[in-house]
Amino acid sequence: MSSKDQVGETIRDLLKTIPENPGVYQYFDAEGKILYVGKAKNLKKRVFSYFVKEHDRAKTAMLVRRIADIKFIIVDTELDALLLENNLIKKYQPRYNVSLKDDKTFPWICIKNERFPRVFATRRLIKDGSRYFGPYANVKMMHNLLELIHTLYPTRNCNLNLSEENIRKGKYKVCLEYHIGNCKGPCQAFQTEEDYNRSVAAIEEIIRGNFSSAIKHMKQEMEDFAEKMQYEKAHIIKEKIASLENYQSKSTVVSPTISNVEVYCIAMEEDVAFINFFKVMNGAIVLGHTIEMKRKLDETKEELLLMAITEFRQRFQSDAGEIVVQEAPEIEMPGVVFLVPQRGDKKKLLDLSERNVEYYRKERARQQALVDPERHTKRILQTMMKDLRLKEEPRHIECFDNSNIQGAYPVAAMTVFKDTRPSKKDYRHFNIKTVEGPDDFASMEEVIYRRYKRMLDENQEMPQLIVVDGGKGQLSAALNSLEKLGLRGKIGIIGIAKRLEEIYYPGDSLPMYLDKKSETLRIIQQIRDEAHRFGITHHRKRREKGTIKTELTAIKGISTVTAQTLLSKFKSVKQIKECTQEQLSETIGKAKGKIVFDYFHSDTDKPADQTKD
Repeated sequence: MSSKDQVGETIRDLLKTIPENPGVYQYFDAEGKILYVGKAKNLKKRVFSYFVKEHDRAKTAMLVRRIADIKFIIVDTELDALLLENNLIKKYQPRYNVSLKDDKTFPWICIKNERFPRVFATRRLIKDGSRYFGPYANVKMMHNLLELIHTLYPTRNCNLNLSEENIRKGKYKVCLEYHIGNCKGPCQAFQTEEDYNRSVAAIEEIIRGNFSSAIKHMKQEMEDFAEKMQYEKAHIIKEKIASLENYQSKSTVVSPTISNVEVYCIAMEEDVAFINFFKVMNGAIVLGHTIEMKRKLDETKEELLLMAITEFRQRFQSDAGEIVVQEAPEIEMPGVVFLVPQRGDKKKLLDLSERNVEYYRKERARQQALVDPERHTKRILQTMMKDLRLKEEPRHIECFDNSNIQGAYPVAAMTVFKDTRPSKKDYRHFNIKTVEGPDDFASMEEVIYRRYKRMLDENQEMPQLIVVDGGKGQLSAALNSLEKLGLRGKIGIIGIAKRLEEIYYPGDSLPMYLDKKSETLRIIQQIRDEAHRFGITHHRKRREKGTIKTELTAIKGISTVTAQTLLSKFKSVKQIKECTQEQLSETIGKAKGKIVFDYFHSDTDKPADQTKD
């Protein structure tokens, strides 16, 4: 039954009233529970699309069947719709909306709204006029910054009411913090409010990432002290400048000309997306955070990125006028420019963000593999099934590779992966029997036929995927054998060409290119490389045996065992020829040593040297 057939009369009537303005729509079930919140540039077109087309994803079809009521809110712009959608999703957490798997409460740096303001870390935001900076995803970085601030500008950490009247009456006495130099004693008027507020203003500049202003001010102070010959105070200021510059050097990763910029990078998987965020101020990354977004329906990459941008800008109270991304979204944000850099410092920032999101993705996958390996394997197999257009999960994969040098000693290797991991007990070698000369296609045809003819005869369980090392030629040869055996179309088969890692399918004239970072390509490369290594090892052994047989065992009185002993000692036939009779005798005895020495140093006719490859 199509989605169109399932639309009730109530929904049909509601659809007629939906305007074509930007806005937010909300779906409710029969019990009035909110199911889904979405935004649209054109409400009518977006909502209609749910009810007039077939849905590939089962969850989307299920959502449509459950919709009993629709409500919508009209706004002025698509950006307003995006912001409203974000707030409603966080408020109601509908079942079918993307979920941000990140419920951490990050700390802030607070400059308290009071006389002689305190500067401290907090996770509670109180609307009392205090100024809050952050939140800080990297808590260690925040504490390092606070430690630097308190070293440069000693401020009080007590919660005394330092009103003008209380100080004038001498109500308080300085504490230990004053005596050890962590506070300048404003409670006893040892520090004026004007001087204290100058320190707070400098602290705020540092928190905002404006180090240059603070350093400039300190240098002026240092010069003033030096002119007055107060060298001890000048030296203290100099040490503070060094501390601030050292902290700045550890934070700066790009050109200091880049200021107030946000960087976003997204990596997609089947049911989840990972988004990394950087906030850059004066060339320093002052904020960095990565989140996981669980897809529920068929959200696009752009939709997920916009949700993340909205969430980060609200959460971290960012107002950057430039946003660096991999692909610019279509939406327009007033006062914001989307930039897709191709080179330079901003491209380096984007690359750094991509490395962070990739590291986060791999780390989550590693943790999942440790905690729930079966689920991890299932996810990869599902991804491979989709990427390679297979009918079933490739739990059993077999890969074939041919090895020969100018047609000599042709062999083939087969490696096997089960549940994405090597199954070495199932590896097989094949000596090519029916092919003369270096014919890679014919060799592949022979090996595929022999392998699956035997599996049919022995009633063995077939693999879900065959991987052929090579392009269209090797793939066609393998298909010929499957055709003869009546297996064509019953087993998934692909070819992979080494040069550009092109994936070839039966019947397709053009190859497919998988993402270079995809898990699917990584596993195909692993099994292909294993087949190549396994085949080369077997081929080398055959060549060695062939060398022994044709060169040394041609000597009358020298057995294969003796020949192997000589090769183990002297490594090659060439070195054996150069040995003295005494050296040979020490290895294989006087009689056999004399036979080998005389053979290589007499003028009698010998078979041609066949050791050259």
